[in-house]
Amino acid sequence: MAQENHPIHAKITGPVVMIGFGSIGKGTLPLIERHFDYDKSRFTVIDPNDADKQMLDERGIRFVNEAVTRKNYEELLTPLLTEGEGQGFCVNLSVDTGSLDLIKLCRKLGVLYIDTVVEPWLGFYFDESLSNADRTNYALRETVRKEKRKNPGGTTAVSCCGANPGMVSWFVKQALVDVATKVGLEFTEPTFDDREGWARLMKKAGVKGIHIAERDTQRTKNPKPMNVFWNTWSVEGFLSEGVQPSELGWGTHEKWMPKNARTHKKGNQAAIYLEQPGGNTRVRTWCPTPGAQYGFLVTHNESISIADFFTHRNKDDEVTYRPTCHYAYHPCNDAVLSLHEVFGAAGKFQPVHHVLDENELVDGVDELGVLLYGHDANAYWYGSQLSLEETRKLAPYQNATGLQVTSAVMAGMVWALENPEAGIVESDEMDYKRCLEVQSPYLGPVKGYYTDWTPLTDRPGLFPEDLDEKDPWQFRNILVR
Repeated sequence: MAQENHPIHAKITGPVVMIGFGSIGKGTLPLIERHFDYDKSRFTVIDPNDADKQMLDERGIRFVNEAVTRKNYEELLTPLLTEGEGQGFCVNLSVDTGSLDLIKLCRKLGVLYIDTVVEPWLGFYFDESLSNADRTNYALRETVRKEKRKNPGGTTAVSCCGANPGMVSWFVKQALVDVATKVGLEFTEPTFDDREGWARLMKKAGVKGIHIAERDTQRTKNPKPMNVFWNTWSVEGFLSEGVQPSELGWGTHEKWMPKNARTHKKGNQAAIYLEQPGGNTRVRTWCPTPGAQYGFLVTHNESISIADFFTHRNKDDEVTYRPTCHYAYHPCNDAVLSLHEVFGAAGKFQPVHHVLDENELVDGVDELGVLLYGHDANAYWYGSQLSLEETRKLAPYQNATGLQVTSAVMAGMVWALENPEAGIVESDEMDYKRCLEVQSPYLGPVKGYYTDWTPLTDRPGLFPEDLDEKDPWQFRNILVR
């Protein structure tokens, strides 16, 4: 169970079922062992791949070598989640498992639940019968939000709580408090779940938008061969979101929209999508170490949930303020090369998918944070600068990218155990201070940086461009066209 010199944050009184034992599952396991009091005899890991079964055998943890499917999930999971006394916990770290159905089952059984993404059942991401609007994360998120509205309260199910989506939503609140203080606002910090209060504060602080700005500089010992996809986290997860339409929360300050942009007819309408894949869409952004850089505008749940959470409406329910919000992701260089191969071959995936582990990497940092821009202090990046070297000292079986995810899962589990009747929640609706208190020991330096960079800075000027020079922070200037 727990190892020495690590605080026990909470007790899990019932069984623990981990679905998925890929790179994130393997990294989460030692954090569960360190920080929770639980019954190891009722710990089960389920995965269709038994490559890492030895890790579980050494620990005496039960392994079920099966895929969780639409047909078998109730029959397979129910006895495992209800074995013995106490309240069980379902930790879903898999791909191709229907998050919404698992949430419904767990809440019906009174079992706590957490995942890192609203995952659909197998086939969704590549279903040619679906429209692009139906393949968006907006559409997937709306199914969970609809269930939350339909069945409020009840057993806690934490939706989308990894590094991003997840941790970055906690960073946004801390960064906003920093910016509001910097620009001289007098304010009382809202309670963690006061949506209107936070939206009012962001509006008053003058924030026009937010980039989830990330740079992964982790390097391998050997160069990437052709016809393989290398990544520092799930290749299947990255490919799935990379071929979905590019999506972003759409701010009220925007004056221009790309010709291939589309709005949604249903739901909160906090986001738009582009008729092109996110893995082949680039934006200009900024991170502390590289400075100005390109990032991929890959769809993520937090792009929508953050824009939605910080939407301010008047008494007539009209939107008076919303920030633009989107991912701006520069993965490790090997993943960039891998993406170029995919889209260069008209979307054909490589036959070999591989997650680079800590033994194959030489050095590097995953610099993951939030860039709040457009206010009187221009732009402010706040986040984690976790190195591979420090990761090796902090926790086993993972690289820097993985530890940012797994530690967020652990923090989300702690919060769920401390708030077992919170209903269905996203990371934006959780106590960011408590979650970061639990997670921060695993994040390396967590710092804030102000910058005078804008998307109009240092452009070569050799070719004509369609820019808005009066308002640097227009998406028109951010999107690489």
